[in-house]
Amino acid sequence: MNEQAWDRQDLQNNPHAAEDKPRRVRRMFEAIAPAYDLNNRLHSFWRDQAWRKKAVRLAEVGPEDDVLDVACGTGDLTEALAQAGPKSVVGLDYTPGMLEIARDKLSKQRNDLSITYVQGDATELDLPDESKDVITIAFGIRNVGEPAKAFAEFHRVLRPGGRLVVLEFSEPTFAPARWGSRLWTHHIMPRTATWISGDSSGAYRYLPRSVDTFLDAKSLGDAMDAAEFTNVLTKPLDFGICALHRGKKN
Repeated sequence: MNEQAWDRQDLQNNPHAAEDKPRRVRRMFEAIAPAYDLNNRLHSFWRDQAWRKKAVRLAEVGPEDDVLDVACGTGDLTEALAQAGPKSVVGLDYTPGMLEIARDKLSKQRNDLSITYVQGDATELDLPDESKDVITIAFGIRNVGEPAKAFAEFHRVLRPGGRLVVLEFSEPTFAPARWGSRLWTHHIMPRTATWISGDSSGAYRYLPRSVDTFLDAKSLGDAMDAAEFTNVLTKPLDFGICALHRGKKN
């Protein structure tokens, strides 16, 4: 049985306000890592892979680009970025257990993808200024301890003309879609995902609560503006269940 990261009392409050949020998030992802991919596929009805492909297209990855995928998890987006043929791809994650699975998946690939996986913190990137052309983060910015600090780091590390692409959950604005989404994410998914993963960390109760209490799609775009990204684009996906955001560094 894994160690509890979030109890019901924690989640009655704003989990993003927890002083030890990064430690809790790491404990949570260590617990659910083995069943992470399966739960992603089942509970998104296999849409998660399509969303990641859209993120790659929006990033406009070119053959001379150096790419960094932050909060890479088990490497799904990292692999999709590598398949676009950039000069280099690095996948970075805060949780060693997720990286272990990402490396294992990569070792079993038949297409010889060239990816470097490293452990690191989105708010303190161990990278030189202006060293990347593309930075992506999928379903991870809301799990960062200080999102504004992460955006500042992304801006520092990007070269002029570089692109930041953020894929994150949001709340549908269309009432029937919002009702269906909340039924699924707040009542059905926490039970089925917890059962499949055998999780006792509270990860799948944290998920809907972390979306409820995080920035909405517009506010997330505004946060990118505040971090001096330009031409910020926000694109809702699947009735607004999630949204893609892209900003550029001048």
